[in-house]
Amino acid sequence: MIKLCNRNLAAAEKLPPKFQDKSGIGVHYVDAFIAPMNATLPDAPPTRVSCKRKGLRITLKVGLTKKGDGLMRRLAVSTDPVVMLDAALQEAAKAAGVELAVTDTEILLAP
Repeated sequence: MIKLCNRNLAAAEKLPPKFQDKSGIGVHYVDAFIAPMNATLPDAPPTRVSCKRKGLRITLKVGLTKKGDGLMRRLAVSTDPVVMLDAALQEAAKAAGVELAVTDTEILLAP
């Protein structure tokens, strides 16, 4: 696995109830968490990775050919934004054909 980026540990401050959020899925937390994931892997031709949120959909792109989507499912997964985001990221990674691991301090990717 290759280190994609460090986790944004300050994103936890944007979780409800500390941070006002009317979305029900913690969009401010999600946006802060996935922002560092827009990076370039240090492999031999550099591979661009991007992750973005639009509504309930998380889109993960690795290089030019691998792309996957995951949904923030409040009713089917959990009402906790941390659990919802993890499930959506794993769903997007699986759809893109890559493996994603989130540790306490960093995010790892296996293209």
